[in-house]
Amino acid sequence: MDGAQMDQHELAIVPESMIADMLTREAAFDAVEKVFAAMAAGQAYNFPVVREAIGHEDALYGFKGGFDRKAGVLGLKAGGYWPHNLERRGLINHQSTVFLFDPDSGRVKAMVGGNLLTALRTAAASSVSLRHLMRKDAKVLGMIGAGHQAGFQLRAALETHQFEKVIGWNYHPDMLPNLARVVEEAGLPFEAVELSGMRQADAIISITSSFDATLLAEHVSPGTHIACMGTDTKGKQEISAELLAKATVFTDEVAQSISIGEAQHAIAQGLISAADVNQLGAVINATHVGRTSDVEITIFDGTGVGLQDLAVASSIVEVALAQGKATLVPV
Repeated sequence: MDGAQMDQHELAIVPESMIADMLTREAAFDAVEKVFAAMAAGQAYNFPVVREAIGHEDALYGFKGGFDRKAGVLGLKAGGYWPHNLERRGLINHQSTVFLFDPDSGRVKAMVGGNLLTALRTAAASSVSLRHLMRKDAKVLGMIGAGHQAGFQLRAALETHQFEKVIGWNYHPDMLPNLARVVEEAGLPFEAVELSGMRQADAIISITSSFDATLLAEHVSPGTHIACMGTDTKGKQEISAELLAKATVFTDEVAQSISIGEAQHAIAQGLISAADVNQLGAVINATHVGRTSDVEITIFDGTGVGLQDLAVASSIVEVALAQGKATLVPV
């Protein structure tokens, strides 16, 4: 079947098993970059996040949604975190599904597996920040964290920029070979370092679930760009408030950055205000200058927003329909 055509009474289903064939890192990057720009231009907005402990299996469950008026994308991602999945069921702990709706009628349009999608859109967000905020002469990439998501972050970063070397640190050093394998596949050298060794990095991606600051001001050289991708909950923290206060701060959504992102701690300590946190989309739109010098430290606080999921899911559905691979169900 060469190209499936939907009518207004059909639902397109793209299951999790098909996402790897439907979504490239380049497509995820483009979708996230466009939706950040739309957000900053006031053409797209996120709905309040719902996140609850359900009192069963220690799980957190919730919804992230939004409406991109420019792209005509409306929907939500439903899912959460089941901490015992891997151990008890052989499933990844994060589970989610994206639902898209027709903004004109409210009719459900698509259901898309959200697990790999979430990993790729998160990695795309940090890569978008590298493109728009990192120094153009950056050569060394630093990685803090070596878990499941770190591999996605690293692969996306290596596609975004021609780094010459990657250095890494993790709370559990025995996991660093996970990073080394990805770097070696790219034909680059990898070095495990202490946190003080991060001073040789021109860009740093931090992807941990820490509730205590790991990266401190003394670990970072002037001119470094830092993408903080792990803080998405009240109390979490990857970098010190003092480091954030020294930098020019950008984020996906200001409201989330100051409440559940890295900025929450610097604001609580009175080191910065909400007005000091800028939208990355404004840099993409050229309404904010972005980096102003080669010695300026820039930070991207990637809290993760529903519009990212919807933008990437919409891209997947377009590909699946064009290739005739989506399952069309009468509704």
